[in-house]
Amino acid sequence: MKVVMGIGSTLLIYTALVAYLGWATYVWFTSFIESMNPWLFAILWLVIAYSYVIGRIGHKWLGFTVLGSYWFAFLQYALLLIPLANIAALLVETKNDVFFIGLATALILLVIFIVGTYFAYSPVVRELELTVEGQDSEPLHLVIGSDFHLGFLSGKRHLRRFVDMTNALDPDVVLLAGDLVDDDPVWYARYGMSEVMEQLRPSLGIYGVLGNHEYYGKKIPLLVKLMEKSGVKILKDETVLVADRFYLTGREDRTNNNRLSLAQLKPEENKLPWIVMDHTPGDLKTPSELGVDFHLSGHTHKGQMWPNHLLTKRMFEVDYGYRLVRGTHFLVSSGFGFWGPPLRIGSRSELWSVTMNFRSPT
Repeated sequence: MKVVMGIGSTLLIYTALVAYLGWATYVWFTSFIESMNPWLFAILWLVIAYSYVIGRIGHKWLGFTVLGSYWFAFLQYALLLIPLANIAALLVETKNDVFFIGLATALILLVIFIVGTYFAYSPVVRELELTVEGQDSEPLHLVIGSDFHLGFLSGKRHLRRFVDMTNALDPDVVLLAGDLVDDDPVWYARYGMSEVMEQLRPSLGIYGVLGNHEYYGKKIPLLVKLMEKSGVKILKDETVLVADRFYLTGREDRTNNNRLSLAQLKPEENKLPWIVMDHTPGDLKTPSELGVDFHLSGHTHKGQMWPNHLLTKRMFEVDYGYRLVRGTHFLVSSGFGFWGPPLRIGSRSELWSVTMNFRSPT
């Protein structure tokens, strides 16, 4: 009963916000289109507002999913801008003034979409150099990517950017820290993304872990099979020895309540460096206590769109970037792709180029 009431309350609040934004938009439209039909506008507005839900009906409704993704970005920034525009409109007297206030608001939203699209589809390379205990004389070069959300909007062309940028860096190993696909791996298969992913050429292999969105899609066996075909080894609560140089642990996402503890995955021999991939950066204490050398995550997107980073900062001890905690190096990436709208404001699509140096144990 509580769940039903919670869903009902959420839908009521959401519909009220949608109605407010629709009313404000309609008033602006009528400032220069006097003959606009209010009922037709209301129907179209509601369809757009619930398009993402409509798109979840099935793959044939993909267009609604795309429309709904853009709607999320509009909703966020419209809720920030339109109340200010309404206040400004109360201080003016003529319909002309209302038109220009609405036009200024629309132009600001347009600029946000243009800039956000650029930051989403023009990834950058972040560089990090760190030192851990180990007997290897040669540095280990890693490329780290996360949160690709491969599907329709983050598609084959965007994945090719990752492959080209990674190959240009010539890494020893590529690590993919979860949310590789946007729920359903069907688009990865249908659009031939495997043929792009398999062009990665690290000397020591490509390894990945599952994220929460792989669990939402409920097609993990298919995803694992597709990734193996692409040359990506998905680690599901596994620890492997890579080229006798380092141990690599890939954890199940915390969405899986039955995942093993990190202590159960700790390698018995501890003379080699230990790297851990865990999609969600929920726990810094345990890896430090167990002696993890390098712990990497994604998931947060650094909020993806400003000011959402204020929420991720409160939710995670490290929501983005690098931190050294009691001898363990932690890295949280904002991701190479995006969820929902293909926009980034206050964040940037990225991959990390990490050079791991070694010093003799003392």
